[in-house]
Amino acid sequence: MPKTLIIVLFFYAIFTQIQAQIPVEVFAGHQKTSLDIMFFKFFKNKEGTNTKFLFFNRNRASIDYRQTPTSYLPVFGFTEAISYNHPALKGFAPVVVAQLNNKNIFPKAGLQYFHRKNEFTFFSWVVCETLENPNIDIFVLTRFEPKLSETFNLFTQLELINAFPMESNEQYNFIQRVRVGLKMKEWQIGVGTDFNELGNATFVNSSNIGGFLRHEF
Repeated sequence: MPKTLIIVLFFYAIFTQIQAQIPVEVFAGHQKTSLDIMFFKFFKNKEGTNTKFLFFNRNRASIDYRQTPTSYLPVFGFTEAISYNHPALKGFAPVVVAQLNNKNIFPKAGLQYFHRKNEFTFFSWVVCETLENPNIDIFVLTRFEPKLSETFNLFTQLELINAFPMESNEQYNFIQRVRVGLKMKEWQIGVGTDFNELGNATFVNSSNIGGFLRHEF
């Protein structure tokens, strides 16, 4: 079976069972423009209630304004994860992750923590690649959306992505993404910034400052 068909069937099976609202973000910065689709939802059973299986989905692509035929090329990445969330574990769960980017596919496994209460969301995992010479990834996503009025909520989001190589000569990669704005029903709009540090003994730093628009379809 062709890989493209396998991927299409996989996404069809996922989305027909989770019945999720899908938030889409467009972020226009001074260096890049990115498209980001990210959500986490529990699978539903036949009665329409949540099961113990939580699905995390992340599809992201960015275009650099400095792009040439050989450098600053578009970047894309897909992250799909499934965790088993038993109430006795108090938010902790074993998780398996598959990541696909411009270069390769990376299977990973580890421990996840998920907590949502009222306007606050905290989602995190520590996973390790199941390949030789693996990276250890620490991912954190926090979101706070307190009510400001009958119409608006504050929208704040912090995302941390940290990759620690097991080999001493490999590169570390640290990403921080911040969003601050207003939420009105299914829409969120505001300002944000993306920071990235890549290296080992010395690091190359980059940033992308701009505005975002999100909508939950």
